[in-house]
Amino acid sequence: MSPQKHAPKHPKAPATERRQVLLRTLRWVGAAMAAMFLYPLLRFTGHRIPPKPRLVEVPAPLPVTGVHTHHDFLLIHHDSSDVPVAVSRICTHLGCRVNFQQDQQLIECPCHQSRFTAQGKRISGPAEKDLPAYKVTLKADSEGTVTAYVVHL
Repeated sequence: MSPQKHAPKHPKAPATERRQVLLRTLRWVGAAMAAMFLYPLLRFTGHRIPPKPRLVEVPAPLPVTGVHTHHDFLLIHHDSSDVPVAVSRICTHLGCRVNFQQDQQLIECPCHQSRFTAQGKRISGPAEKDLPAYKVTLKADSEGTVTAYVVHL
């Protein structure tokens, strides 16, 4: 039998271990620095400029019912206020188009019967949020007579 030669088992030199620890630490620090510099750049790529508000002009006076139904909003004028209220026609539950119920003086979703006040506040139903309200400004002539309502979508 021939004697087997074994490689001598020497523990790693302390300098080699320190070098590996330093290299590993340097890699982690480099990765952290790269992440710090790339994070703002990556956030910027997802940046979106908000769209300009769309202005919809509704001629005055409103119908006798006091409600103007538009594709995107309901414009409701109460006798108690000077400026009408504009609320979204998109239900906050599943996105169905809501309608104004003249006999009950409330807004109702035809899909799941969520109900809202004429100001868009939730009354009942599966919807958990109020209807979004839009800003309404009055457009008047030189004599001060209101000629139109401008809804800012």
